[in-house]
Amino acid sequence: MFSYCSDPSVLEGFQWLSCYLTTGKHASFYMSFGTVLLLLAITAPTAMLFGFGGAMAARARFAPLSWLGKGYIAIVRGVPDIAFFLFFVIALDQGIEWLRHQVKCPDWDQPIRQGSDFVVCTIAKMPLGTSPQWMHETYGFTLAVLTFAIVFGAFAANVLFGAMRAVPHAQIETAESYGMTHRQTFWRILVPQMWVYALPGLSNLWMVLIKATPLLFLLGVEDIVYWARELGGSKTAKFTAYPHDDWRMWYFLGLLVFYLAFTKVSEVFLDRLTNRLSHGQATVGGAAQRKAS
Repeated sequence: MFSYCSDPSVLEGFQWLSCYLTTGKHASFYMSFGTVLLLLAITAPTAMLFGFGGAMAARARFAPLSWLGKGYIAIVRGVPDIAFFLFFVIALDQGIEWLRHQVKCPDWDQPIRQGSDFVVCTIAKMPLGTSPQWMHETYGFTLAVLTFAIVFGAFAANVLFGAMRAVPHAQIETAESYGMTHRQTFWRILVPQMWVYALPGLSNLWMVLIKATPLLFLLGVEDIVYWARELGGSKTAKFTAYPHDDWRMWYFLGLLVFYLAFTKVSEVFLDRLTNRLSHGQATVGGAAQRKAS
């Protein structure tokens, strides 16, 4: 980036550090923070959709649908996150390729399972081997988002299911006595009021989601943990122009500061949102607001 960076061997002090921190690899490291934020921005609403759908299914009057919703909540919550992440990404990837294989290569006469290998025809690969690098990265990121959404959607479903049950039943009965249908009662009475009961649990879930983003590293996505390990390693072949000692502690310290700052901002925002939703509600927070005023 700087003109004096052409010969790193003669640099010292601040000049060496400024050149080192502006290499192409460090640019990828800085962009990986955007990858984490993008993951959170997409996963949070997607997980909420999964959670809302799971909660609605769990409280459905149709028994098989209720079993499906409760089963989704119980199964996903009962499996360790790492085990689910490692299993589901592989299973989903192979499932997509198997379906493509059945459509595009119907005359294939060899077994797909060949020992420990999963072999499909070339045109069934997802993405294709000739696809540009950005398509491979986008595909891996999409699988990661879907996996995160399914896992945290199950936890969100459990929170929302409990919040729906926390809304006073007398209000539901009153709405029905005024002639409102079950659908109208659900959307006009139950859903608007459940959020104040759900928000504490959803707040904790958001914090857990933030702390779970390093799992991207396990899914093959080049996130901030990946680059912190790569850049902090001592005298790796990729950085022969800027050799240094083992600096991983400093890189991971930077990640620590980033996550602490991000969670603090989240806490402030969620506290204000809780106060806003508690206004006028028959909850502890609402009662405290009325007493203070």
